[in-house]
Amino acid sequence: MMAEVVKRKRSSWKLINYRFLTKNAMMIRALENARSRKKSQQRNVAGSMKRRRSDGNDAPGRSQKRVQIKQLCDTTQKNQSTLNCRNLSTDASQPETSDKHSWEVDSGFSSETSPPASGRGSPTFCCPSSVVALDCEMVGTGPSGRCSELARCSIVDYHGNVLFDEYVRPCQPVTDYRTRWSGIQRHHLLNAMPFTEARDGVLRILQDKVVVGHSIDSDFRVLDISHPCHMVRDTSTTWILRQLAGFQRKRCLSLKVLAHKLLNRRIQVGKMGHCSVEDARATLDLYKLVEGEWEQELMEDDPPQKPAFASSDHYMQDEYWPDDVTADSQ
Repeated sequence: MMAEVVKRKRSSWKLINYRFLTKNAMMIRALENARSRKKSQQRNVAGSMKRRRSDGNDAPGRSQKRVQIKQLCDTTQKNQSTLNCRNLSTDASQPETSDKHSWEVDSGFSSETSPPASGRGSPTFCCPSSVVALDCEMVGTGPSGRCSELARCSIVDYHGNVLFDEYVRPCQPVTDYRTRWSGIQRHHLLNAMPFTEARDGVLRILQDKVVVGHSIDSDFRVLDISHPCHMVRDTSTTWILRQLAGFQRKRCLSLKVLAHKLLNRRIQVGKMGHCSVEDARATLDLYKLVEGEWEQELMEDDPPQKPAFASSDHYMQDEYWPDDVTADSQ
């Protein structure tokens, strides 16, 4: 009997201790929750007060910025409408030439004038006559077609008009036409322009021009030309387009994705391959979409120095030659 009584007392004391500890734990947890709620309320109040102060200080500046942005949008829309009217008038006055662009029937693409980029207006920093867009299509030569050579090159001006569009005969025999991507077939290269002639024509057009392209380094590589870095705008490297499309800054996007996201335009679809004219116009419209921000950023990062030479030809003048050379020549 005594053993049972002792066991009952011990069990009752254990139950009392357990209840006491549980109540203490619940009270401590309630106090901690109340403190955390109080701290969060204080933070919210302080944050709202700071926002009100900043809004009160920035209200005049913001209203002024809104007025400036509205004025810029109005002027850009007016300029775009006048440019479209001019393009329509010039297209109506010029006769159609079916022999010059026979590739349109072959590849299924047409060379219509470039439509407006979008409703987003950007002030023009570069002179439109000094901006061109370049795109090239390559075929494979050598073992397994691993070497890329130029097979077609297209250049359009700021308004989307075709300045240069020619099939180019590679220097080496073609082992892979890459038709699925390049759109090049065997019959396109039968009467194609020689590489040296095409290269000279491209150099004449690109001289002193701002060249826009997507992954344009590969185009310059197959053309075997170099262009001043400050005169190149590569839409695959700028963070402005990636941010506008809603992607991470470091992610490299294809031209097809950027055109679909920002221009609502589908390119590089179907089994006929890419069209260099279509790709060049898409690249140009992407540039025009953020032209103002892009050029402003370049001006802030690297302000132009006077005199700002577009090429290195001025270094051939006597003032840049060593003194001993100029003395000997005299």
